[in-house]
Amino acid sequence: MNNQLFDTSENLAHELDKGDHLSHYRNQFHIPTTSSGKNCIYLAGNSLGLQPRKAREYIDQELDDWAKLGVEGHFHAKNPWLPYHELLTEQTARLVGALPIEVVVMNTLTVNLHLMMVSFYRPTPERNKILIEGGAFPSDQYAVRSQAHFHGLKEKDAILELKPRHGETILRNEDIVKQIEETGESIALILIGSVNYLTGQAFDIQAITKAAHSKGCLIGFDLAHGAGNLNLNLHQWGPDFAVWCSYKYLNAGPGALAGCFVHERHSKKIDIPRFSGWWGHNKHTRFEMNSTFDPIAGAQGWQLSNPPIFQMAALRASMEIFDSASMDRLRSKSKNLTGYLEYLLTQMLPDNCRSITPSEPDQRGSQLSLRINGKSRNLLDKLSARGIICDFREPNIIRVAPVSLYNNFSEIYSFVKTLDELSRSL
Repeated sequence: MNNQLFDTSENLAHELDKGDHLSHYRNQFHIPTTSSGKNCIYLAGNSLGLQPRKAREYIDQELDDWAKLGVEGHFHAKNPWLPYHELLTEQTARLVGALPIEVVVMNTLTVNLHLMMVSFYRPTPERNKILIEGGAFPSDQYAVRSQAHFHGLKEKDAILELKPRHGETILRNEDIVKQIEETGESIALILIGSVNYLTGQAFDIQAITKAAHSKGCLIGFDLAHGAGNLNLNLHQWGPDFAVWCSYKYLNAGPGALAGCFVHERHSKKIDIPRFSGWWGHNKHTRFEMNSTFDPIAGAQGWQLSNPPIFQMAALRASMEIFDSASMDRLRSKSKNLTGYLEYLLTQMLPDNCRSITPSEPDQRGSQLSLRINGKSRNLLDKLSARGIICDFREPNIIRVAPVSLYNNFSEIYSFVKTLDELSRSL
């Protein structure tokens, strides 16, 4: 939707809600309420997604089967536990634009990241550097630094950080490509977040991957803020691996299971170094208890242990919604919601509150990061007291995430109007 079609009237918000063909999905989630019982305006889905109403039903089903069947639930539960993770395979593949053989739900994000770096960060005297964003999420920075230490390398020698140009807040995609072209022959691995957690900037996965492979670098992406937020086409774009969590946009609950993508070209390379576990062993011989590891072809070959069924049940409840709504439709609404939010902020807010997120719709997801001059933490508390839930990052950033599955245009209007009122008193 072109921003020229927006105006600052509340009537427009109501009209946009009437034309929202995805509005019924909101009813499939529990919306937090204030002490008076009024629905909150929840704009923190980039930090923790809301609970799907079916999550309890799906978890209760597994609790009931455990109670009735005990260990036999692995084979005779309504949804047998032994192949339970495969219930998510097709949906996960569609979500990230992959082949089923390329994806698996397992572990948590940083665990998966370490497992991938065991396999794909193999430094040599000539190629030993890891290229990352200077402003990457801290756990990614900790992970790559610990991997460098594990290989006996010093951080200052092994880690290359991408920095914005002087006076700028976000990285330019062309500068990332240029860095790869200039230093790629010394780089063993590139790790980029598909969407930067702080600025909300979305990177060009396809172009960066192409540049990496042209210089012989392996490349992976952290999709923590990309999965369930952006249209992804990982198989075609061709990164070597990707990892993501499922408690943000994917609404699987706090500390939920994560996802992993390994490109098909690596699917049958059984000689790739990896940390092995018995759930990654050939399914047909797994219970013969052989001591020689025979990995399943594809991403499932990186599994370690049998998965937690209750967590998978919660994720199933959300993934069914995504599959029904489709990422194409969700992304279309996301662009409209975020564009409307940006328009209202530009038109209605004072100069002490400005977005640092790219204004181009294709360079961001469902998030605007607002830099607040003044007592920004105090402002967040005041918003919360009004029943508006956002997210704060030091020193002065309020992150606002309008999520297509459960947010609407009227909420965006109410948020901006309230923010305008409160920010003028900072």
